[in-house]
Amino acid sequence: MALQETIEQTVTGLGYELVEIERTGGGLLRVTIDMPYVQGAEQFINAEDCEKVTRQLQFVLEVEGVEYARLEVSSPGIDRLLRGEKDFERFAGELVDITLKAPIGVAASAGSTVTASRKKFRGTLERAEAGWQIVWSDEPAAKPGQKISKKRIPAPLQALGFTLDELHQARLAPVVDFKGRKPRSTPGVASSPEN
Repeated sequence: MALQETIEQTVTGLGYELVEIERTGGGLLRVTIDMPYVQGAEQFINAEDCEKVTRQLQFVLEVEGVEYARLEVSSPGIDRLLRGEKDFERFAGELVDITLKAPIGVAASAGSTVTASRKKFRGTLERAEAGWQIVWSDEPAAKPGQKISKKRIPAPLQALGFTLDELHQARLAPVVDFKGRKPRSTPGVASSPEN
């Protein structure tokens, strides 16, 4: 049985979702797990979950004769990698960072402020007619305590449609707020990183 299949069977058998498997040259075997998606429920991986999966994987990998120097089981973290349609559906409406395989080139319209060589974008993930789109505004975020005129005209929202085949990588944008959880992000709140 292949390593991917062995680990996936073990992880899902314990009631978790396998996010990623990574092997390094130094013998590290890193397994990233998450709770299965349940709409409307916020579930988080804790240390006990990682410990439970680690113990079971150590046993299974020994039985299968898999060689590794160190096993590390962890949660996906705040910058969770998005892989496949299921993850995109789960995190629609969230702030994400995407990197395209190729620059947008001719897709940058004449009136747009987006350069043709750009590959990296940060914005809100939305479902589109032909796949997915990311929506953002190039307006800088307001600083804490900054007064904003009610007469100010906000920067226009921009959108870029893409398919999963065009992506090099997609991750949840790591947003840290020490004041507690806020509702899902709204389009145009964050600025976009350039190449």
